[in-house]
Amino acid sequence: MDEAACRALLSSCTLCPRACGADRTSGQRGYCGAGDTIRAARAALHLWEEPCISGSKGSGTVFFSHCTLGCVYCQNERISRGGAGEQITVGRLAEIFLELQEQGAHNINLVTPMHYAPLIVRALEAVRGKALTIPVLVNCGGYEKRETIRLFDGLADIWLPDYKYADAALAARYSAAPDYPETALAAIDEMVRQAGPAVIGEDGLMKRGVLIRHLLLPGALGASLRAVDILYDRYGDDVIFSLMSQYTPMGEDARFPMLSRRVPQRHYEALIQHAAALGITRCYVQEEASADAAFIPPFDGEGLAKGPESGKTRPETGKIPFPTDCKAEAAML
Repeated sequence: MDEAACRALLSSCTLCPRACGADRTSGQRGYCGAGDTIRAARAALHLWEEPCISGSKGSGTVFFSHCTLGCVYCQNERISRGGAGEQITVGRLAEIFLELQEQGAHNINLVTPMHYAPLIVRALEAVRGKALTIPVLVNCGGYEKRETIRLFDGLADIWLPDYKYADAALAARYSAAPDYPETALAAIDEMVRQAGPAVIGEDGLMKRGVLIRHLLLPGALGASLRAVDILYDRYGDDVIFSLMSQYTPMGEDARFPMLSRRVPQRHYEALIQHAAALGITRCYVQEEASADAAFIPPFDGEGLAKGPESGKTRPETGKIPFPTDCKAEAAML
């Protein structure tokens, strides 16, 4: 994608389903809060993803600032709505990809990137299949447009979307997106079309495909059971599931008292039992201790600046949110 095509997409922005039409090239901010330059909060090796993503050395994760969805319970609120982060150029982003690869990253993990899609595509095109040889992973909230996902066709190997809601009322209440259920399914359809059935190599690392995350929210067990039913009926064993119990109250708006509590362990166990009864076997589960704010990365700008310290990141330490004895598909149900 050349610069002119990139700027055309940003000049009347309809990259996400909000289709706000902001002219981001003239200083306007989109619904997401982003302008016409990339803003990111961290670029470092990350060990707290699913074992097939993090592996033993870590996922080369770039956390992008701002977000098109704006969930009221977001654990990354500092960057999704708070605007924390630093501006970087397309060229610098391409360099960051290579620095993460040199550190031993198993993949390049783009976290909440879709509102910067044209700019990121330009960075990937500069290095993908040339100097950059590890898989590229797109890690997103699921509320995406097919047309934007297609910009990554041939550039992304792995898709890691959320499927947050099968219930339009929940999606409207917590994310102001009543069209989320059908929009996310259409987006995941395109991801599956691009990446094909999920493939995990002999080394236990994911090589291609789609891994769908679903976070159980307080008071929403019934909606989560429906979400799992819908996903398995639609995709079967072509995708890998990750059913997450890590919801952590973050002092949410008083309008949502349900979100001030944790998810009861018995509800999460019921969700896992339901998935097993359906016949799902390619499914990561979490330990109870994963509901902990300690798993939120420090959004301190690490890895973004170019200079003597670039390419050096501090390894994460402490607990792991998924069972530590997971190896390849033994990590699953």
